[in-house]
Amino acid sequence: MADTLKDFKTLIDQASNMVILTGAGISTESGVPDFRSPGGLWEQFRIVQYGEYIESEEARIEDWHRRFYMKDQIGAVDPNVGHRKIAEWLDAGKAQCLITQNVDGLHQRGGAPSEKMIEIHGNATTASCIECSLFHEMDACRTQFEITGIGPRCTACGGLIKADVVMFGESMPSDKTNRAFEIAETADLFIAIGTSLVVQPAAVLPLHAKRNGAKFAILNRDPTELDRFADCVINAEIGETLAACV
Repeated sequence: MADTLKDFKTLIDQASNMVILTGAGISTESGVPDFRSPGGLWEQFRIVQYGEYIESEEARIEDWHRRFYMKDQIGAVDPNVGHRKIAEWLDAGKAQCLITQNVDGLHQRGGAPSEKMIEIHGNATTASCIECSLFHEMDACRTQFEITGIGPRCTACGGLIKADVVMFGESMPSDKTNRAFEIAETADLFIAIGTSLVVQPAAVLPLHAKRNGAKFAILNRDPTELDRFADCVINAEIGETLAACV
């Protein structure tokens, strides 16, 4: 571990244009549940597909119950040292971009500037109208939901409101995806943190960066399928490891 941490720190010290990809692992250290693990969110709530959400009021009601449960879970925790360290790198210009698979908003709360972030799967703490794209506060959506008992509707056009996340069965936003690949091409060091590197298209990003000349480091509690391609792999606690990278 000591030698690997030294190698990791050397890669960071030598880099001038880092791109960082984060997954659920960085937020579980704040206490956000890993939704896919036993006892997680997907065992407590059924996954509502995007097509169901559009077609069925019953499915929308089910999905909003889950959204508000998630909001309460996320709101009860704080960003950790890992979130704050990445924010420091972004502020200092050491890292040019953070690409996150997380939808919890903890990176922003930890100080990461939104203009240097790509939330490739969206953000569960905000919502917008499907028809006119008008932003709606989650608290306002909750109030409307509790009063009417049905899925919230846009205050401007009456269209369906949906949490700003990519739902199962919904197409990935091409603008964010394309931008993520373009930025990965420019990295001299690509660091994957707290992600199992199996969910596409994010899992391809580090290999895309490496093909374009970047070094590739992985910091994750467990091994990943891409470990064999990495220049450095650390299987350890994220916050503790990043705190050591002064």
